[in-house]
Amino acid sequence: MRRRSKTPAAPLPQRDGIDPVRVRLPADPDGVWGTVREHLVERFGGAIGAGRVEAMVRGGRFVTADGPVDDHLAYRPGMYVWFHRDFAPEVPVPFGIGIVHRDERIVIADKPHFLATTPRGRHITETAVARLRRDLDLPGLQPAHRLDRLTAGLALFVVRPEDRGAYQNLFAERRVRKEYEAVALYDAGVALPVTVRSRIVKERGVIAAREEAGEPNAESRIELVGHRAGLGRYRLLPATGRTHQLRVHMNGQGLPILNDPVYPVVTEEPDPDDFTHPLQLLAKVLEFTDPVDGRERRFESGLRLAAWPRAEAEVEADVDSSDQ
Repeated sequence: MRRRSKTPAAPLPQRDGIDPVRVRLPADPDGVWGTVREHLVERFGGAIGAGRVEAMVRGGRFVTADGPVDDHLAYRPGMYVWFHRDFAPEVPVPFGIGIVHRDERIVIADKPHFLATTPRGRHITETAVARLRRDLDLPGLQPAHRLDRLTAGLALFVVRPEDRGAYQNLFAERRVRKEYEAVALYDAGVALPVTVRSRIVKERGVIAAREEAGEPNAESRIELVGHRAGLGRYRLLPATGRTHQLRVHMNGQGLPILNDPVYPVVTEEPDPDDFTHPLQLLAKVLEFTDPVDGRERRFESGLRLAAWPRAEAEVEADVDSSDQ
């Protein structure tokens, strides 16, 4: 079996913490494209206009391992071309990222509400990974898992590419103990603690996930830690990691998390510069056995949920260890 050659390193540096786009030129058995420029115009002209692509070629924006693409560079299937996209302006998220731990292999960050973990959709440069690459001067930094944009708290990033798979597998194989904290309405009629097992389905392009009949694929334990003034403070222990799992399971118990814009009802998206109503959900604890050196690791967020002020007295819950 013929081995595919290793992809060469990008000849362009990151821009604003974002890697350049890499394109591999496809086979051309009919000889449609005589030059790389012709292919790029056909490939991207429909999206940004042929004139814009031509201008990018003239400006040296498209680069191969041997240098910039020009009007005459011959087309060669399998050749790699890199370029940087033009980023739309983004509203800066006005909260810093705390660093809970940093060593030669991992960074444990305290991500604020409203900041996406990785580039997606309209959130590109205003993401945790892009910011951390810039702020810590770690261009190879990659996330080992993803925390929802609206959720605050602990996220694990890997410093060296060769270590990423080991830490990603921790999450894929459910070998990380994750503990979350949430604030929702207090309802004495809801029997807690409880372990919720259900089937959650999330369709691409649909904002809300839903529960449906079938084999369970999601499991969460919900415990009441304390309550005051009609609000409850909850400890959430997910055994699985489905999209929106904790939000869906809390809503299913009649306890939607405070300021949730999706559950129980999808509300109109706020202005991009409105940071006044953060979802009251915090990724509080990460525990795992380090896959590289075997050490037991435990990290705790330094953030607190705004709806649960530190100074207020609360009624502590008598949390039973058995399921109900």
